[in-house]
Amino acid sequence: MTGGEILGLILLACLIAGIFVGFPIAFTLLILALVFGYIGFGGIVFDLMVFQTLGMMKEETLAAVPLFIFMGHVLEQAGLMERLFKSFQFILAPVRGSLFLGVLLTATIFATATGIIGASITVMGLMAAPVMIKAGYDTKLSAGVIAAGGTLGILIPPSVMLVVMGPVLGVSVIHLFAAAIVPGVLLSGLYIGYAMVRSFMNPALGPPLPLEQRATSYWQILKEFVAGIVPLGGIIFAALGSIIFGLATPTEAAAMGALAATVLTACYGRLSGEVVRRASIQTLQTSSMVLFLAVASNVYGSVFTRLGTGTWLANTMLALPVPPLALMAVLMGVIFLLGWPLEWPAIILIFLPIFLPVVQALKFDLVWFGTLVAVNLQTAFLSPPVAMAAYYLKAVAPTWELRDIYRGMFDFMALQMVGLLLLFFFPEIALWLPGVLFGK
Repeated sequence: MTGGEILGLILLACLIAGIFVGFPIAFTLLILALVFGYIGFGGIVFDLMVFQTLGMMKEETLAAVPLFIFMGHVLEQAGLMERLFKSFQFILAPVRGSLFLGVLLTATIFATATGIIGASITVMGLMAAPVMIKAGYDTKLSAGVIAAGGTLGILIPPSVMLVVMGPVLGVSVIHLFAAAIVPGVLLSGLYIGYAMVRSFMNPALGPPLPLEQRATSYWQILKEFVAGIVPLGGIIFAALGSIIFGLATPTEAAAMGALAATVLTACYGRLSGEVVRRASIQTLQTSSMVLFLAVASNVYGSVFTRLGTGTWLANTMLALPVPPLALMAVLMGVIFLLGWPLEWPAIILIFLPIFLPVVQALKFDLVWFGTLVAVNLQTAFLSPPVAMAAYYLKAVAPTWELRDIYRGMFDFMALQMVGLLLLFFFPEIALWLPGVLFGK
């Protein structure tokens, strides 16, 4: 090993130590990159920082990030999810486990309009948890259904995570969007199948709704369904359909979706200065975090690569006497473990560029790899001990014990692992739709 490669290993060790100590990740990245870069190759590190920052900010696809985030926060205020859930509640009321099915269908459809996990779980918990408690539904299964359904937003397009991942992997965001649709629907189907089978085997877990919670007329059912699904269909076409069918770039589609969400909120009579202010502040906070982390990780990655450690790590891993799929399984295991202490932006922007040379050398399809990473990180949101979804849900359903929420999420984490394994061994699950649409 050369001195630069050893210095890069120390740089990586310091980063991991800083993360576990609890230092702010973006500042840790930037300070470590500048310090170790200056030690490694002198004052040129400052020029490198400027060029890397300018290069990152010229990536026009990243302009879609704040627009998609704004769209999600505005839709959260519009009350669209509540109307959609209410319509499914009325339609499915006589069925065992109807609220489980209603939550998962609502979450799946709504995931195509917003890619914000925290907002989805929070709104879903606020509207579904009280109804489930009143109907006598099982706490563990109810918590698992809400948490698992809410995390679909990180995978099903238009996912903010996929928008950020595209430039990192050097692949089209549109191809990633198309690749994530079938795995997202597959996972939703696994969740629905599990919840409904358990409800039919044990009706006490999810009994049919009592008469007082059902619709009073067919007109009420039709009215709620049309009010919930038709406007959402317009949002989905504006934000996702225009991308998939080649009518707009991701950034243009994000702008269309944000505008459509604002108009819809106004039509529902919920648009006010306070709503716009709150959505704008939340968008600013999230976007600033993601984009500042993108810049800091880009500078860090360039220093790490220039020291030669990235190439050394890739060559070392490729020299291991294991089949390519086994090496890919190791990478997936590392990403899963990283998902416990870290949020997805840190994993994608810091560690994915380190793993990328290995994946490229193994000749794996990068669109498939990106979809695997997305499903893997969704699994991490449901995995104790961190499992951010549990804390989002606990905040809006305080009467549910955290251990019951964890227990309910564990079953769906197992289903998530089944979905991940299916995608791992059958890449066509991800690659079929891009092949049909784009000849990929």
